[in-house]
Amino acid sequence: MFELIGALIGGAFRLAPELLKILDRKFEREHELKKLDVEVSIAKMQAEFALQQGHQRLQEHELDAIGEAFKQQAESDSKAWKWVASLSALVRPAVTYWFVAFYSVVKAAGLYLAFLQDGSWTAVLLSGWTDYDEGMLSLILTFWFVGRVWESKK
Repeated sequence: MFELIGALIGGAFRLAPELLKILDRKFEREHELKKLDVEVSIAKMQAEFALQQGHQRLQEHELDAIGEAFKQQAESDSKAWKWVASLSALVRPAVTYWFVAFYSVVKAAGLYLAFLQDGSWTAVLLSGWTDYDEGMLSLILTFWFVGRVWESKK
C-alpha cells in the first residue's frame, strides 16, 4: 500500500511541473490577448484623435477662406461706388419682397373673384390656402430666419 501511495505521490510530483507549464502558457496567452486588445483600443483612440484634428484643421481653413472672402468683398465694396454696393446688397431682399407682393396680389385677386361669384368668405379662405401656399410660406420663412440662425452658429 505504501508503494502505491508513493507511486501516486511521485507521479503527481512529476506531473506538477508539466501542469504548471501548461497553466503558465495559458495565462501568458490570455495576457498577450488582453495586451493586444489594449493596443488596438489605443490605436483606435489615436486614429479618432487624428481624425478630429483633421476636421478641426479643415474648419480652420474654411473659416480662413470665409474671412478672406469677406475681406475681398469689403475691398471691392470700398472700391465701388456706394450706390453700387447698396444696390448689390438689396438684390436678395428686393427679389423676396417683389415675390411676396406678387404672390399676395395673385391670392387677393383670387379671393376677390371668389367673392364676386357670391362665395362665402370662410369657404373662400379655406380653399384659398393650399399645401402649395404653406410650402411657399415655410420656404420664405426658413430662408430668412432659420437659415440666418444656422449660418451664425457655424
